[in-house]
Amino acid sequence: MFNLCGWIILGFFAGLIARMVMPGRQPMGFIATTLLGIAGSFMGGFLASLLLGGSWRVLQPTQLVGSTIGAIVLLWLGRQFSGR
Repeated sequence: MFNLCGWIILGFFAGLIARMVMPGRQPMGFIATTLLGIAGSFMGGFLASLLLGGSWRVLQPTQLVGSTIGAIVLLWLGRQFSGR
């Protein structure tokens, strides 16, 4: 079970990797990158539970790969809706 520090560290690295993988410029600071990764972790966990079964209501951080994929999807969606 992750504590708050684990969520923050996982979120930062997932957000950082997602920003490096996505082409183009993402003008975000440290906090926004961390929040992106944390949101990506929730999204990755939700998608994994849909594909593999299980409960997504229990808030558990996914692995770094799932968090990064979720953050990449969020970055892509943000670009689609922002009109850039």
